[in-house]
Amino acid sequence: MKKIILASGSPRRKMLLEWAEVPFEVIVSDTDESFSSSLSPSAIAVSIAQKKNQAVVDQLQNEISNAIVIAADTIVVLENEIIGKPVDRDNAIEIIQKLSGKKHEVITAVNIRDDQKNIHFFDVTEVVFHKLTLEQISHYVDQYKPYDKAGAYAIQEWIGVVGIQSIHGDFYNVMGLPVSKVLKVLKEDFHVGVK
Repeated sequence: MKKIILASGSPRRKMLLEWAEVPFEVIVSDTDESFSSSLSPSAIAVSIAQKKNQAVVDQLQNEISNAIVIAADTIVVLENEIIGKPVDRDNAIEIIQKLSGKKHEVITAVNIRDDQKNIHFFDVTEVVFHKLTLEQISHYVDQYKPYDKAGAYAIQEWIGVVGIQSIHGDFYNVMGLPVSKVLKVLKEDFHVGVK
């Protein structure tokens, strides 16, 4: 069987594949995550996921014939504005204040490929935050330091328990990987014998 490679350093994506009992290894390559502002948010996420995948494929060179590479990119969109990762504490607080009391979308794009096939898709989950106080937001940022997360939060942490009013769509998509769709593609398109 081909080895499955997760082209991501994200502990959340790694954990989700482990929960799904998929055997895999991790290879991460530095990737340029810039994008054209003329693209739609979903096209931006797909483009970045493809760049991440290509960077690992380039690293593998001839070994790609024995591998399936999975890459993903997650972006947060509020009222057509893409909300990236916070640059510092003040920016993280500012981002969560923007999300507070509003609905936003979390888009995760996935690119799965081997030497024969190259498949990409994306999933969208709507998340609605309760109105949060500055005290709650500051507590979350200071305790959990969400600087590596798009939208400055992780739904599986304290803020998700306290601050999320509702979600419509795949919870795990918000964590960074729509796992059930990934498993479906691995089974149906790549004929991987996953559970």
